[in-house]
Amino acid sequence: MAGGIYLIQDDDRLVEMMEQPYDSEDQLQDLLVTYPNLIAGDQIDRATARRWLLISREAATPTDEETAVQWSLDHLFLDQNAVPTLVDVRRTPNAELRQKVLGQSIDYAANAVVYWPVDSIIALFEANCRDRGRDPEQIFEEFLGADANEDLFWQKVKTNLQAGKVRLVFVADEISAEMRRVVEFLNEQMDPVEVLALEIKQYVSEDGLKTLVPRVIGQTAEAQHKKSNATRERRRWDESSFFAEIKARRGADEAQMARKIYLWAKSQEPEVQIQWGTGDAYGGFAAQLPQKGRKPYQLFTVDIAGRMEISAHNYGSVPPFNAEENWLELRNRFSSIGLSLPTEPGERRSPSLALSTLQDEFALKQVMETFEWAIEQIKML
Repeated sequence: MAGGIYLIQDDDRLVEMMEQPYDSEDQLQDLLVTYPNLIAGDQIDRATARRWLLISREAATPTDEETAVQWSLDHLFLDQNAVPTLVDVRRTPNAELRQKVLGQSIDYAANAVVYWPVDSIIALFEANCRDRGRDPEQIFEEFLGADANEDLFWQKVKTNLQAGKVRLVFVADEISAEMRRVVEFLNEQMDPVEVLALEIKQYVSEDGLKTLVPRVIGQTAEAQHKKSNATRERRRWDESSFFAEIKARRGADEAQMARKIYLWAKSQEPEVQIQWGTGDAYGGFAAQLPQKGRKPYQLFTVDIAGRMEISAHNYGSVPPFNAEENWLELRNRFSSIGLSLPTEPGERRSPSLALSTLQDEFALKQVMETFEWAIEQIKML
């Protein structure tokens, strides 16, 4: 390969570094695992650089609810906005391989959106952490900060998948002109999917110095204009916009149920606080119980899809419900209102209730009384 770059050493010596191909695709894949910043988040979003949370290498993607796994994705990352980023690595693909790579990656994305439950993504993340000898909670805090709401983040992942908001990144040591044209075309036409290519060239000197130079491809002016317009249209949900949206989507009856739940939460202030979701990643509100020196205790969320949802992990990972006896009582009470918690506390599951099942006044009253009981147990700490 032709071309090189030059380093000026402290002794003013000029060191020439020549472009060198990777020994294998595995070498390039290993580099992405070790150095996720090679995905050049500052080039993908120049206003707010993307940061990466590695979920898994060789992430299996199901093709439907009945059959076995068909595809295995090279890498699955999430950015700080909970956007799933599907990465496929190939060394300098030829025309035939290029078509195969593009087709498979679009297949990955299509099946992930339909058949990839967020619980399985969480399981992949935790398994990857165990394989690397790291604590998932610590990695998450390093990624988003100690004050981040982990349950809300995973909810955003789920909502992004449901909305088809994913990012495809094709990685190679060289992106051909033909590949570039295809990626630019797809990125301009596919919305909200973002399609990019990432060229990572390797340069090596005679004395063993090595430099990696990433370059993002696919962000034409038209594509950036479309994506930036979509970003500007995102909003912070509030009482007015939420109830207008859920009424339009789910009808007046479910909107009324959501309002009754909202008014109940408001009636519990200041013990209970309402937090509204932001942007298109989470349309709804969360009822939270503030905790001194700790993250707020999230009681439940209500979203524009007409669901009331709880996080089993949120309840079972901290007192008082991380104790076996208290967890059993919580399971029994939630089971009586149609929320099925796992056997073990702290397991990452998000049981939900359809608001349409709460139109009976007695059923709604029973749900609210159950959460009033939960609040009393938490306050006793």
